[in-house]
Amino acid sequence: MTHLNSETIRLSQLIWDYHHLNHALSPADCILALGSHDTRVAERGAELFLQGFAPLLVFTGGLGRLTEGMWDEPEANKFARIAVEMGVPPDKILIENRSTNSGENIILTHQLLQKNDIPVRRMILVQKPYMERRAYATFMQQWPGEAVDIMVTSPQISFADYPNHEISQTEVVNIMLGDLQRIKIYPPLGFQIYQDIPAAVWSAYEQLIAKGFTSHLMPEN
Repeated sequence: MTHLNSETIRLSQLIWDYHHLNHALSPADCILALGSHDTRVAERGAELFLQGFAPLLVFTGGLGRLTEGMWDEPEANKFARIAVEMGVPPDKILIENRSTNSGENIILTHQLLQKNDIPVRRMILVQKPYMERRAYATFMQQWPGEAVDIMVTSPQISFADYPNHEISQTEVVNIMLGDLQRIKIYPPLGFQIYQDIPAAVWSAYEQLIAKGFTSHLMPEN
């Protein structure tokens, strides 16, 4: 794969920044951490719970396309274990571990809250840094209940510092582009609400595609 030269990093940073919503957080009825390969999402959810942002922490996620071959337990279970190790009381955690995509994360979480008779009017969503916007757009389209005020956040990590032993910077760029493509093509399919994509961001996307960062793109047809 193409070496990440300074121009590739500059273009990637534009897309990284676009994916961030920069919501200011305030107290909510629950924190919903969406499952993934990145356990730092669990840590961010636990950190917010321990800081008193909400009385309930919900983890959602079965095994998705990135974790199916990596882990032998559902994402939500693994995340919950991390939160308990950080000091979150087990009885303040709910687990939804059947979902396999973002839409199911939202729909099955709603069912879980309904089943436990937990009313929610304000919610904090926790997702990976480059999936904040897509999480928001998905929630706004897929949440089946009464309207909920949502704030979206993610692990407080820069693009430069995000890669680790599990995910390389090249892989991060590939996944970010796949998520940006989905932000564009999913609204007409009914999966997400529309999000404006600035011309500079889409230009960066096209330039990175031309450089070969295509491994997480969906077929256009």
